[in-house]
Amino acid sequence: MPTVMVCHNVKDTKHWLASPVRKQVLEPVGVTNIRTFTDPQTPNRVGLVMEVADMQALMAFMQTKAAADAMASDGVLPETMMILVQS
Repeated sequence: MPTVMVCHNVKDTKHWLASPVRKQVLEPVGVTNIRTFTDPQTPNRVGLVMEVADMQALMAFMQTKAAADAMASDGVLPETMMILVQS
């Protein structure tokens, strides 16, 4: 099961950290052990590290309206997103 790191900017870091939405939408596609991070130098830059059972399922989900709605709810700026897979 690969470990994946996702970095992106958000509109409101406190809101993003408190939101249950990412867990609600990612767990059903096989994502577990989601951990959140913030950049102390740039407070609106955040990240996740998570275990992903099926990368194809996750990447397919990221193209859906449900993913877009979840990101909008959490204040994610999708154009800043970078996904890295452990190698």
